[in-house]
Amino acid sequence: MSTQNRYFDLSDDMRVPGRWVLSQLDVDDRGQQMDPWQFDQGKALHLEGVQLIGVCHPGIALDFSLTELATPVVSSRVVSVFERLALLDEVQFIPARVEGQSQPYFILNTLRILRCIDDARCEEVRYWRPEDERPDKLGKYQNVVGLKVDPARVGSANIFRTWGWTVALIVSERIKLAMEAEGITGTRFIEA
Repeated sequence: MSTQNRYFDLSDDMRVPGRWVLSQLDVDDRGQQMDPWQFDQGKALHLEGVQLIGVCHPGIALDFSLTELATPVVSSRVVSVFERLALLDEVQFIPARVEGQSQPYFILNTLRILRCIDDARCEEVRYWRPEDERPDKLGKYQNVVGLKVDPARVGSANIFRTWGWTVALIVSERIKLAMEAEGITGTRFIEA
């Protein structure tokens, strides 16, 4: 008897009292322009500078946070979880400097994008159409509510973004349980 893997949309828990809120800066530590959208493309990046992250609302530093552009910023504690799970082939941890922090932080860059959204099980899906006049987005998701993935189309992946709707960061139950056991702060898991 086989059981299907469970997957979760990992997001920022904005309900944490007194928490910080991070902002995406578009320059690195050398003053060079950075493309803030490069972190949801599902491929390894080779950056020379260190990405700078701002704090638009000071507060308690968290192990996991999303910038306003949904870039995941994590502490070294999160990196350790992925190391212990031997999942460094599925992610890239890009050094980042968070304003006002001396400890290291990293951008979590997921290295896979999977075509696995289960349209029939989602609450709502809308696609970009020709009349929307966005040829660059034609056929991709314009909106997804109540995201559900089809585990049969995920394969062995433990962390990935969903094709056509890359704002979603999906993790396996294995990662969820490990992060919870480690007491990683700032996470919110919604079953997908």
